[in-house]
Amino acid sequence: MNREDFPMLNNNLIYFDNGATTLKPKQVIESMNRYYLEHTSNIHRGDYDAALKTNMEYDQVRDIVASFVNCDSREVIYTSGATMSLNLVVFGYMKKHLKKGDVVLLNKGEHASNILPWIRLQEEIGICIQFVPLDEKFELTLDNIKKYVTSETKVISLAHVSNVLGDVRDISSIGNFCKEHNIIFNVDGAQSVPHMKVDFKNSNIDFLSFSGHKMCGPTGVGILVGKYELLKDMDPVFYGGGMNSFFEDDFSYELKDVPIKFEAGTPPIAEVIGLGEAIKYLDKIGMNIINEYEKKLKKYLVSKLKSIPNIILYNENTDSGIIAFNIDGVFAQDSSVYLNHYNICVRSGNHCAKMLKDEINVKNTVRISLYFYNTFDEIDKLVNVLTNSEDIFKIVL
Repeated sequence: MNREDFPMLNNNLIYFDNGATTLKPKQVIESMNRYYLEHTSNIHRGDYDAALKTNMEYDQVRDIVASFVNCDSREVIYTSGATMSLNLVVFGYMKKHLKKGDVVLLNKGEHASNILPWIRLQEEIGICIQFVPLDEKFELTLDNIKKYVTSETKVISLAHVSNVLGDVRDISSIGNFCKEHNIIFNVDGAQSVPHMKVDFKNSNIDFLSFSGHKMCGPTGVGILVGKYELLKDMDPVFYGGGMNSFFEDDFSYELKDVPIKFEAGTPPIAEVIGLGEAIKYLDKIGMNIINEYEKKLKKYLVSKLKSIPNIILYNENTDSGIIAFNIDGVFAQDSSVYLNHYNICVRSGNHCAKMLKDEINVKNTVRISLYFYNTFDEIDKLVNVLTNSEDIFKIVL
């Protein structure tokens, strides 16, 4: 689907590492090049034509994002990526509003960016982290979450789609539950927003984080969406130019309103413009079309992998385009090196989810993460290589 838009696919490779980052369509690359070649300027600082054009393109991306995830434009904050967004939530809002003994519910399938900031906050102010176990299918369910909720539970923080096992959490049901129990619902959307329709308002999400580079956009830019009333009461983590109305030698100062108060300094202007173009590109294809196509690819891939005797699958039933597996008796990184010999790009390791080993009893896996430009023919080539993997150590060594 739309493969002609991706120049990197001309390099005779099969790219199955979309959970780490996606390829970039020429439309996104061209939009960024136009900024650099035709109207390079800073934002909100110049009164000349090039600056005014830059302002317009930069500012309209908030509206594009708002329409894409169903939020208000003033609830859209530009960040450097999902990691910065999650840290901004923890250290800008939670540190101000949580107290010693307050419970935050996590799970051991989370990415480092949704665990390490909470560990640091636990060290700083004494919150209590509790881990909700995954079920027998390695999925996180609302029923399991309910078992761990008490009157001390103040936050539930989770990935909409986990980045290793690819289980899709029912964020609408969890969001409704959080609203009923006055619990803040923080969602890492890095692996969901690029692949399916996400509805910020109707899912009762309080904070939503995602990255541009995982959705056909450039690196170095991401989004934090937060409910306006929460953002009003959230502190910036960075201070500097652009986010203040004034500061004086009597040490008085005033910050600008949401969302500008969170965007100190010169932002990644070309990257924001590129992200806007990427969202328009995905919207034109249709998120439901993308999601359904990925499910078909995943079903086909799983059926093929299950026919290979020495393949161990860890998540064949999860409802996303992420597949975690190992070749029996082969270290995960050796498997990825072997596949690279045939120009097949996958990821191996713990995938920044270092606690997941406690749930699935294996530390490292090979991950295939699909996107809409992948094909059934690519899967057939992968399966052929894996079927003939008896020569793997000759190639790796």
